[in-house]
Amino acid sequence: MIHVKNIQKTYGAKTILTDINIEFPQHQLTSLIGPNGAGKSTLLMIMARLLEADCGEIYLDQHNIAQIKTAAYAQKVATLRQTPGFNLRITVEELVAFGRFPYSRGVLTVEDHRIIDEAIQFLSLESLRCAYLDEISGGQRQMAFLAMTIAQQTEILLLDEPLNNLDMKHAVLIMRALRRLCDEQGRTVIVVIHDINFASNYSDHIVALKKGQVHFDGPTQQVITAAQLNQLYELDFEITYSERGCMCNYFNRSEI
Repeated sequence: MIHVKNIQKTYGAKTILTDINIEFPQHQLTSLIGPNGAGKSTLLMIMARLLEADCGEIYLDQHNIAQIKTAAYAQKVATLRQTPGFNLRITVEELVAFGRFPYSRGVLTVEDHRIIDEAIQFLSLESLRCAYLDEISGGQRQMAFLAMTIAQQTEILLLDEPLNNLDMKHAVLIMRALRRLCDEQGRTVIVVIHDINFASNYSDHIVALKKGQVHFDGPTQQVITAAQLNQLYELDFEITYSERGCMCNYFNRSEI
């Protein structure tokens, strides 16, 4: 379990996070939601140890992550950033192989190749295995980066807006894959997401940030209410339920 204690972060005179205290449940999919500028990605990057907090501590299974060696942390926590940068001309398979670096340091073993194959198969990327990243669509490329993250074989995955700029089909494919990682492999997934309907229908747990503070958190079915969302986003919401899930509707043409 990840336990965030008293995390604060400022940039100059601007406060980004204030006294963040939160526990993320194990083996579940948690969505970090909230308006732009709420501090969601900042919190995720601090948890990933890619950004340093001004004060506070984060614990992983009761161990302060600041005291865990970098190589050991990379075997426990994998991070997919919002705009992963790879300027190399490499294939999908070569990209996924980077996920094994914390273990093999670039010298792939038979076990590494097996895990790479499993990650590619898990996301149904076999037909793109030999395709170059600059020759496939943005959605396919995002799936390839997710396969790399999965191949890292960590207990925890931290994903910063993995649905950004994706069409509906690829967004659904990624959320289904994240759901399966929790349900079938017992992974813990924490994702920053803007689409409230994806968050509501695929997440076990919700953490809502607003103005750098925790606005609410808890099991999805308990905290996703019209009143809560109204306050969080300052919009009128109507939530309807069906056999296919819930729809959080915030459209209102009469107010345009």
